[in-house]
Amino acid sequence: MLDILSQFQGLIGIIFILACAWLLSENRRDLPSWKWIAGAIAAQFILALVIVRVPFIWDIIGLANNGVQAIERATLAGSSYMFGYLGGADLPFAVKESAQPPLIIAFQILPLVIVFSALAALLWHWRVLQMIVKGLSWALQKTLGVSGVVGLSGGANIFLGVVESPLVVRAYFERMSRAELFAIMVLAMSTISGAILVLYATTLEKTVPNAVGHMISASLISLPAAILIARLMVPGLSDTKTDQDEPGLKYEGSFDAIIKGTMDGVQLFLAVIAVIIVIFALVALVDQILAALPLVAGDELTLKRLFGWIFAPLMWMIGVPWEEAGAAGSLMGTKAILNEYVAYLELVALPADTFGTKGQLIVTYALCGFANLASVGLIISTIGTLSPDRRAEVAGLGMKSWFAGNCATMMTGAVIGVVTWV
Repeated sequence: MLDILSQFQGLIGIIFILACAWLLSENRRDLPSWKWIAGAIAAQFILALVIVRVPFIWDIIGLANNGVQAIERATLAGSSYMFGYLGGADLPFAVKESAQPPLIIAFQILPLVIVFSALAALLWHWRVLQMIVKGLSWALQKTLGVSGVVGLSGGANIFLGVVESPLVVRAYFERMSRAELFAIMVLAMSTISGAILVLYATTLEKTVPNAVGHMISASLISLPAAILIARLMVPGLSDTKTDQDEPGLKYEGSFDAIIKGTMDGVQLFLAVIAVIIVIFALVALVDQILAALPLVAGDELTLKRLFGWIFAPLMWMIGVPWEEAGAAGSLMGTKAILNEYVAYLELVALPADTFGTKGQLIVTYALCGFANLASVGLIISTIGTLSPDRRAEVAGLGMKSWFAGNCATMMTGAVIGVVTWV
């Protein structure tokens, strides 16, 4: 009996998340129908069941691991040429038998961002990604009844980041409704781009089996979750159609796509390095301040412990066993306040027995999104630059989109916990 109850524990979290979104709604009387809400929730469960529980589909998605490994090997060839043994080339000195070759994130893992960014730009120019994005857009329009512009943004967010995805719909910002604008912001917060997906999956590959497949699955399941949360918090009209003749993300040629994609990747590469350095420094600084306070339960206070206490109940509600909820809460707090990549780095560094299989999956999915405080600034500045007349409105919706994005990814974690049997 207890096993059955724990299997559906995540339903508590789903109900709680939806209740919070309703309480924070701008208009609690102008909400979508119960039929539509039930359909959006059902879409998440159907996606999760089809992707994770149907072996044929999971095997197809799992093939992405081979592609990522090929990109990883190709990137290693470039980084080892440029950085030598720091970038993955053979060591020029002997190491002890028990020692592992040094893994330097900045020179061996992060260059993946640059290479994949260039590849994504090239595939976009060749219309390969455009066709996939239009297919996802069509699916969202037909299943959830979203407008063309929201569907197009949702499809683009699977491959493009917080800064790049608004470029796909930049021609529509002036005339889209407030509800559509908010939905686009929440979609950007609730998913991860292709380049970052490769980075996260490579980081997690030794801790989470088939990490690439889980990253892809997380972003897909989060699409209906993000649309649902966005419509509950900011109800309204959503009927802006797209026009194929409108300007979007375009390149002058294949070589232009490679160069611009590379430059975008370099900016992201440097941004990730800078953010990680600053965040680790700030956490260490806060921990030093907290260390001056009296001990609690015989140990010093740390930011990680505080996050664990605050977010542990939420993680338990979405399906993480209570004995693992403290560690899960710490990671979720790190993701929401600081950065999801730092949270994944911390997940990899935890002892192997910290989480069971189910708890680890729930945490992996719940962390998979861009909803952190830095992303709020990025999305406000990006959309504000593309549409100066709506900058104040975007700024006012910034923190709401952060909250909604975290709700969407936690809802995805809850869904995956319900459909996973261990």
